[in-house]
Amino acid sequence: MKTFLVVNPRSANGQTGKRWAEIGAQVGRSLGDFGHGFTQGGMDAARIARQAIEDGYECIVAVGGDGTLNEVTNGFFRDGKAINPNAVLGLIPRGTGGDFRRTFGWELDLDSSLARLRSEKTEPFDVGRLDFINNEGQPETRYFANIASFGVSAVVAREVNSGSKALGGNFSFVWGTLKGLVKYSEKKVRLSADGGPEETLDITAVAVANGRYFGSGMFVAPEAVTHDGLFDVTIWSGYGLSDFVLKSKGVYNGSHVTWKGTRRLRCRTLRAEPMEGEDVYLDVDGETPGRLPCTMTLIPGAIRLKV
Repeated sequence: MKTFLVVNPRSANGQTGKRWAEIGAQVGRSLGDFGHGFTQGGMDAARIARQAIEDGYECIVAVGGDGTLNEVTNGFFRDGKAINPNAVLGLIPRGTGGDFRRTFGWELDLDSSLARLRSEKTEPFDVGRLDFINNEGQPETRYFANIASFGVSAVVAREVNSGSKALGGNFSFVWGTLKGLVKYSEKKVRLSADGGPEETLDITAVAVANGRYFGSGMFVAPEAVTHDGLFDVTIWSGYGLSDFVLKSKGVYNGSHVTWKGTRRLRCRTLRAEPMEGEDVYLDVDGETPGRLPCTMTLIPGAIRLKV
C-alpha cells in the first residue's frame, strides 16, 4: 500500500520537526518507501493529503495531533465527495490532546503506531460533515473525524490554543476549562435532530461525537462508535465553574451521563441555530473555525481507518 505521511512539524511542542530525521528513518525501516510533506499553516494538511490521494497514494497518515488529523480527514474529500472511498486514513499521534487515539486505546509510542500501519487491518470509518458560518462570516463546509461541539467548549479551545502547551495537554485543557467557564454564560439555541421538531435549550455545551473523548481526556460520549452510522450527542446544561471544580472526575470517567444536567441522543443529522443576538462558537476537533447556525451530518463508512 503506497503510504504518504502528512507531518505537522510543530506537533509535540516542536519535537516532531526537530526529530524528523530520526522519526523518518524509523518509519522507512518499518514501512519501506513512503512519501511525506510538512505543513506550514492552517489547512495545509488538507491540501497536502488531497494532492497525495490524487497522486495515487492509498494510505494517508496524519503525523500530529487531533487538529492535524482533522485537516487530513478534510483532504479525503473534494466537492462534497470522497476522492477515493478505498483510501485509508492512518495516525501517528504526536499531539498534546490526543483525544482521537483514546477512543481506540492507542499509545503514543512510535513502535505501536508503525505496527498498526504495517498491518492490513482496516475498518469503515464514519466522518462528520459540518456546514456552518466561518470566522469571516461566510458559509463553509468542513469535515471532522472526532467531535464537533459548541458552547463553552469553543471558549476553552480558544484559551488552550492561545496559550503554551509546554506543561502538557491535560494541564493546558484543565486550565483552559477553568478560564473558559469563568468567561462563559449559558447560550440559548434551537436544536433539531434528524429533521424532527425544534427544541429551544439553554446550553453549557453540545458535543456531537463520532469518537468518545474531547478536551484532552474528557469522556464526553462513552458509548460512541466510529462505524455505527450515528452521532452520539451529549448536551450539558446548567454547569458552571463550581461544578467542574467539585465534580470534574465524572467528566473524565463518563459518569457525567447520569447527572441531572446531561442529556444524550443519537442521530444522523443535527441542526443548531442561535437565538437572535447570540454568538455561539464551534470547536471542531480542537480548532475554532466559526459559529452557528450549523448542520452536522454523519457520512457512514465514508473512508477506511487503519486500526
